[in-house]
Amino acid sequence: MRGIHRSGRPLRDLLRGVVGAALLGAGPVMIVEGVRGRRQIRDELAAQQITFPWEEGLPDRLAALAGRRVETGPQARAYSELIKIHLQQATGGRTYAQISAEMAAGKGDEKLANLQQTAFMGEMLRAGLLSSYQAWRLTSLVTGLGALLSGLGAVVLAGGRSGRG
Repeated sequence: MRGIHRSGRPLRDLLRGVVGAALLGAGPVMIVEGVRGRRQIRDELAAQQITFPWEEGLPDRLAALAGRRVETGPQARAYSELIKIHLQQATGGRTYAQISAEMAAGKGDEKLANLQQTAFMGEMLRAGLLSSYQAWRLTSLVTGLGALLSGLGAVVLAGGRSGRG
């Protein structure tokens, strides 16, 4: 027993094995969850059946997406930019909060109330699409970290084996 405590090698080998196995086990779980999350985002976006208008309705930077369905995080972000452009045109550059302040100040009429509803709906649509984009990015991060942990776990386990001799 005394030799085990002095050198600490068996304890280090045990810890290396446990850490390596934990990393090697966690990595694939993260990869699977990242892939599942991305599939769920893609399915939800596809179910909405959002399609970019044809080229004449798109700014030049979005022209490549003309007629395509929104099914990925980056596409959701691009569509949210299209909504932003349309909202700015419809509201004269005012936000929902600014229009609501006008309503609260007694400057409201039916036209302004309709504009407030348009601004609200547009900003909520943008928020949902941007949330999809952020979730898409998180799935990329989780998948990448899973691959990194798997590789690190393999290196830790291999280092423990090659260190014996």
